[in-house]
Amino acid sequence: MSESTTTLGAMGSPPGHYAPINGLRLYYEVHGQGRPLVLLHGGLLTLDLAFGPLIPALAEHHQVIGVELQGHGHTGDIDRPMQLNFLADDVASLLEHLNLDRADVFGFSLGGMVALTMGLRHPDRVGRLVIASVDHRPNHAEFEQPDDPDVARRMPTEADFQGMRDAHARVAPRPEDFDAVAEKTSSMVHAFGGWSDIQLRSTSAPTLLLVGDTDFVPLENAVAMFKLLPEAELAVLPGTTHMGVTRNPDRVLATVRPFLNPAG
Repeated sequence: MSESTTTLGAMGSPPGHYAPINGLRLYYEVHGQGRPLVLLHGGLLTLDLAFGPLIPALAEHHQVIGVELQGHGHTGDIDRPMQLNFLADDVASLLEHLNLDRADVFGFSLGGMVALTMGLRHPDRVGRLVIASVDHRPNHAEFEQPDDPDVARRMPTEADFQGMRDAHARVAPRPEDFDAVAEKTSSMVHAFGGWSDIQLRSTSAPTLLLVGDTDFVPLENAVAMFKLLPEAELAVLPGTTHMGVTRNPDRVLATVRPFLNPAG
């Protein structure tokens, strides 16, 4: 894999690269050609674990740039706090590194939080936003009651967590850092107070909100967020938990493709 690249979409070239970004060796992959589309995975996930089945289909019409954030997947952690602003700045800096003025961004969970932060901090870099499984009012008290059956069915399973750990072990430069990265990521999310109504109303990018009907995100919160964003659409996937949102490629593509390609 190359240390860095600014030539994208070459036929036969390997998809994986590293770029020197803000002290990180930031891992990214490039698939397909067309309008740039950045994919941002969820917390403790790898790019493949979050989007693997979706990437080939999205790459039919887009230059897909999949990024693995600080401490996730192939990208090692560094001695830097885990903060949404830093993660968003890393992705914006990667676009600059790749000589891309603007890209659409599809983020799931933590990646969706980073995508929305990019839209607020770097609006000139963002085209259209797909924000999956993100709540503008996070940290619901009800999720502190894991014995509640309704809460339990929304949460990742033991198998989900083992899959995260196994995926990290396969590709991370320091597999032993998984628990430390998990703690940093969890602390960041729990410390985040959400976005104000003023911030959401200032978002200029056309935005698709995508949630499962049994997601972490209460449906009333998804509707409230939809109403605050100036140019938004809301799609609710039936029979879908948080971890299931990106696991049904056909359903996701049927919703995301028309939004990313409004002219057909």
